[in-house]
Amino acid sequence: MRKLYFMWALAFLIFAGNAVAQNVPTPKEHFGFEIGDDYMLATYTATDAYFRKVAESSDRVKFVEVGPTAEGRQMPMLIITSPANHANLDKYKEISQKMGRAEISEDEAEALAKEGKAVVWIDGGLHSTETVGSHQLIPTLYELATSNDAEILRFLDDLVILMLQTNPDGQEIVTDWYMSREDQTKRDMRTPYMYHKYVGHDNNRDFFMNNMDESTNISLQQYVEWLPQIIFNHHQTSPAGTIVAGPPYRDPFNHVFDPLIMTSLDGVGAAMINRLNKEGKPGYTRLGGSVFSSWWNGGLRTTPYFHNMIGILTEITGGPTPSEIPLVPERLIPTHATPFPVEPQSWNFKKSIDYSVSMNFAVLDFASRNSDALLLNIYQMGKNSIDRGNMDHWTKYPKRSAAVQQAFEDAKEKRAADDPEMAYYGMRSGLPVEYFGKVFEDPELRDPRGFIVPSDQADFQTAIRFANALIKSGIQVHKASDAFTVNGKQYPKGSLVFKSAQAFRPHLLDMFEPQDHPNDFEFPGGPPKRPYDAAGWTLAFQMGIEFDRILDEFDGPFEALPLGEVLGFAPATVPGGSGVLIDVRGNNSYIAVNELLKGGANVARTTVEASGMPVGSFYVSGSKSILEKAAKEYGVKMVSASKPSNTVSIKPARVALFDHYGGSMPSGWVRWMLEQYQFPFQVVYPKDIDGGNLNSKYDVILFIGPGAPGTVRSWGGMPTEEDIPQEYHKLLGSLSKDKSVPELKKFMEAGGKVVAVGASTSLAFDLGLPVSNALVEKLPNGTEKPLGGDKYYIPGSILKANVDTNHAANWGMGDSANMVFNNSPVFTLAPDAMMNGVKPLAWFGTESPLVSGWAWGESYLKNGVVAFEAPIGKGKLYAFGPEITFRAQAHNTFKLLFNQLYK
Repeated sequence: MRKLYFMWALAFLIFAGNAVAQNVPTPKEHFGFEIGDDYMLATYTATDAYFRKVAESSDRVKFVEVGPTAEGRQMPMLIITSPANHANLDKYKEISQKMGRAEISEDEAEALAKEGKAVVWIDGGLHSTETVGSHQLIPTLYELATSNDAEILRFLDDLVILMLQTNPDGQEIVTDWYMSREDQTKRDMRTPYMYHKYVGHDNNRDFFMNNMDESTNISLQQYVEWLPQIIFNHHQTSPAGTIVAGPPYRDPFNHVFDPLIMTSLDGVGAAMINRLNKEGKPGYTRLGGSVFSSWWNGGLRTTPYFHNMIGILTEITGGPTPSEIPLVPERLIPTHATPFPVEPQSWNFKKSIDYSVSMNFAVLDFASRNSDALLLNIYQMGKNSIDRGNMDHWTKYPKRSAAVQQAFEDAKEKRAADDPEMAYYGMRSGLPVEYFGKVFEDPELRDPRGFIVPSDQADFQTAIRFANALIKSGIQVHKASDAFTVNGKQYPKGSLVFKSAQAFRPHLLDMFEPQDHPNDFEFPGGPPKRPYDAAGWTLAFQMGIEFDRILDEFDGPFEALPLGEVLGFAPATVPGGSGVLIDVRGNNSYIAVNELLKGGANVARTTVEASGMPVGSFYVSGSKSILEKAAKEYGVKMVSASKPSNTVSIKPARVALFDHYGGSMPSGWVRWMLEQYQFPFQVVYPKDIDGGNLNSKYDVILFIGPGAPGTVRSWGGMPTEEDIPQEYHKLLGSLSKDKSVPELKKFMEAGGKVVAVGASTSLAFDLGLPVSNALVEKLPNGTEKPLGGDKYYIPGSILKANVDTNHAANWGMGDSANMVFNNSPVFTLAPDAMMNGVKPLAWFGTESPLVSGWAWGESYLKNGVVAFEAPIGKGKLYAFGPEITFRAQAHNTFKLLFNQLYK
């Protein structure tokens, strides 16, 4: 009877398992083809329908929507775990939150680690032409929803798995385009527009700023709601001669991380490569085998490090169009970076999908076997952060190490005559330990206990935007409910306070403190190793936030703001009187002015200081209802005033923003910015420029980043008219020196303005202006060549420039400004340039303008001009070398663009 009972029970379990599998449609049944078939892609619409069907059919899967996309679709999140765990899902989420925020005792943490379930995030599709990422989610979901394999059941019992398609809009755009051709062999992904409404590939550069809707949705799930211990972010493509690049990554890693982050990456990376090797899947490369490091903040897999979460990036080869693994001889030799090399061979989509599913299961296996350890580790890292924020602590930045060495060298010179042994220190046994204390016990060099952002600064509304970016990233922010004093300085009510003693302290420090990227070269005297993205990005510097670093413990009437709930702008009031002056220093003032102009108000700008307001402020009379809205909704500061005697009336300019086929990310960011600040504009393309008659249509033409002749690089090459539908022909073409530049010159000569930012400033050379590249060296034969990387190299960093505050282009700016610089153009004005009307707007006044990031050979920058105005007939060219609109983060320099957008 016992044997019969066992067989009945077994039969029931098999039947139940089969019933689950039979109720969930296979991918082929739903899509009509196997995921991974050559030349086939699934639309997002079909994928979303499949996700919903699986959730309806399986008690292992729950479908939720986490927020809208830029085009209005809803982002899906699938919560996958065992039915028993689903019944206690709120409990497991709360445990994950408590462990991640680390505000509990060690005893409670130990108990919760045993009771809880590790949370693992798996996503795909962020970069939509990287189609493996979006499609690997489908077979992974099907296996987790239907398989009764013992390993899968263990995953479901031990874990809560969050699965997301992170760019639904992009999957629809790319798939529709790719599948539109009947001839499969001619299918390609050269879409006319970017695969994100505004920013395309840069949607993975927004995860500390959280400008885009998708970034905000993801950040709130990761850093406020679920706090996953592992975040797996799928991408493409791998280095030539490999199949996939993954963890661990090359140096450097950011110095604010807890060391457990880096050693945890080693553990997950080992699990991934071991599984692939065991399954006979070669070609995984790691460490120096790829370019990826763990230095930068802002990506979907890198921002987690600053939140004590294990971020995994893989870059895999392949796609729906069959390809080849090329022969790269040096990749054939087994190394620690690539222990199991792949041989040259044909490759197809299905192989890449299989690799990705295997890596998903490797991560889940690691998490399943180490669930309690992962929960305890994120708790320990959070507790370490809180402890460091509550005591004197010195982060070991490269500049601190250099300071130790310098202190010794200074002493060595003084004492060498009296102490001959000094000459041998550093050569045989290190330095005397006393020099450690000269730096790492110097109270002035401690990490801050917190930061205070005063509410009485000129542009506090931008400070609120800054705080909201951090709030979306899970940072605890406090607000002063009354005035208070710290270190003898009084701060007003409403000031914002950021205490360092919180679990996400690494992220907080990274947003306020300068990055100190180490010198990183291929070999001594050799070329620099390019950082994966930026080397320095301190958000408070980019946004021009005024703040104080507080080195000692402090307190006050501080109210903790709810986690994840963004702040509204602090309301202002409209003063009485017939007219008002609006403070130009506030970026939100431009929103108010644009609404006023749209409403038909008369607006003028002051040309001298008036009523305590700086030059360039806006004078308005009447329009009371619009002013009240601006004060209430945007916090715009204004004072009562009679109309000053020296003003210039303004009207909206007809603005053209240049773009090109396939889409420009810098242009897309500015498109989003102009919408946010309510500037009217029109997007134009090369054929619009070459068509001439520009003055009849536009007053201002913007070239942001690549745009001038020779600066645009089209991914995959630009299609011909025969390759694409007629409706997209208007987007084709590129600017040329022989056709486009003469039209732009005619436009300016007739009174038009051209604003060029970054690479597009090369237009100045095309126009023959009396300016030249400042970053050159003279050769013995008298010629010049650009400085080599061994002498000069400044990747994305923040540098301080002097600003001419008397010039209308700079109204609202201070006499110096932090600017985002990314190997940006720097100019020398010819001796007669100023006599011919060329005016420098900003320049480097010192040999050391670096404030955050990495600058090698920065002394070459001294006296270099980074922005200038040049007259062209009745019009003007404005050239800004630095990235003044960088990823819609650089609020500190937005006014340099905004000031050009009025007549």
